[in-house]
Amino acid sequence: MNDQDWSLLQAIYDEKNLTKAAERLYISQPALTYRIQQIEQEFGVKVILRSNKKISFTPEGEYLVAYAKKMLLEQRKAKDFVTGMSHEVQGSLRIGCSSNFALYKLPPLLKQFLSQFSKVEINVKSGWSSEIVRLLQYEDVQVGLVTGDYKWTDEMVLINEEPVCIISKQKIDLASLPDLPRINYFPGRGHPNPKDPLIANSIDDWWQQQYSRPPLITMHIDKVEACKEMVQNGLGYSIIPRATLTDKDDFYTIDLHYKNGEALMRRTWMLYRASSLELSAVNRFVHYVKAYYANQKTE
Repeated sequence: MNDQDWSLLQAIYDEKNLTKAAERLYISQPALTYRIQQIEQEFGVKVILRSNKKISFTPEGEYLVAYAKKMLLEQRKAKDFVTGMSHEVQGSLRIGCSSNFALYKLPPLLKQFLSQFSKVEINVKSGWSSEIVRLLQYEDVQVGLVTGDYKWTDEMVLINEEPVCIISKQKIDLASLPDLPRINYFPGRGHPNPKDPLIANSIDDWWQQQYSRPPLITMHIDKVEACKEMVQNGLGYSIIPRATLTDKDDFYTIDLHYKNGEALMRRTWMLYRASSLELSAVNRFVHYVKAYYANQKTE
């Protein structure tokens, strides 16, 4: 087996489909099938099983996939380290970030970073914050920018806090909230295992402190932009992180506070491994993000 075989096994395992795996690898399906046959001949075992157009791996195949993942990771780490040995800031930088952060915060941050360090090659993966933490655990990304408080045993830096607020088309009274239609923002709604329930849980805790009746929920929406559109059209109010509001939004807003006066905040963290700071691109980006948000707090 060689590095191309590692990538081949990884692609088939991810896609569970030979045609899609071939497309991902930019090779023909016959070429991919031939290479699988060569691997099976080399080890003298079946690697994959095909039935009703479905792909599954034998126990031997599962072992080879795990080996391939390990070798691809080691190869990538070696490349990153060798590239980063230069005094010049260069190399690859793999960032994982929450979808909202990617939409509202990441573009200007990356633009300014690359204006100073143009030889750094950026790769970004966005998704639910819980997914980003998982990618970081498996070293698929080097830096994670996530919203919400997740368990992480290595380096974590609080880079930002923003209030959670009510938005509505017109001015509303908090006392009448249980009688008003609510457009419920629930990231991951509709997924069999909701990915990011943290903000929903925080809002539920706040509601239970304030009211003895449940909210009058008329819609469940998993995208904050869709919530804003519903509110803009007068279909109800919503509760969302204030950071998702832009200068173009024209809403009546109320920041939420618990009964003790404490604000309901949404935290954004930068997570990374201390060992990854040996790579110049990661090191400089981590320090850049810290300085970037420190400057914002003083402005």
